[in-house]
Amino acid sequence: MFAQTLRQLRKEKGLTQIQFARLFSVASGTIAMWETGKREPDFDTMQRLADFFGVTVDYLLGRDENPSYGSAPGRSNKKGGWVPVIGRVQAGIPVEAVEEVLGYEEIQQDLNGPEEYFALQVKGDSMDPKISNGDVVIVRKQEDCDNGDMAVVLVNNGQATVKKIKKSPSGVMLIPSNPAFEPMFYSNDDIENLPVVILGKVVELRAKF
Repeated sequence: MFAQTLRQLRKEKGLTQIQFARLFSVASGTIAMWETGKREPDFDTMQRLADFFGVTVDYLLGRDENPSYGSAPGRSNKKGGWVPVIGRVQAGIPVEAVEEVLGYEEIQQDLNGPEEYFALQVKGDSMDPKISNGDVVIVRKQEDCDNGDMAVVLVNNGQATVKKIKKSPSGVMLIPSNPAFEPMFYSNDDIENLPVVILGKVVELRAKF
């Protein structure tokens, strides 16, 4: 029962065995053995698993049909998912195919499916003080955004940048938060020929200290 329950909880989080192993700091082979019933974790590890998924140990072991989501502080009945944190975006390569994965961030159910999002580690200080070097932003994949939105933009197939968007009939301006940096204007011709591509809208900041 434990093996089946663990597999179901992992899939509800949108995690592969390898992703789950990285997050839980165990070998991927260990997860495979747990999910096939060849081995079970000790009690302390079982408690860690329960805390990770927001359920009770009894639920994990099949002793209780009620997972008791929300019965303890910090637990939630929102079953979101995990999205990869990437260090850079490469032109022409889908985000889900990027190999430079630095880690994973959990998103909640109210952000819809994890396949619609990715996380980007910000480099540089052009968005200080709002967003600092090393912070992580959660990004909803979309090809356009509204005036005033903060977006991840790829310019001239270079490194993706996080900037505030200001549109006009003649083009688009990418505006930094840090006054030491100048806004960057791109004409409609630039947008077409460089190109300038919006990869997604920033929906959340995960500041790192």
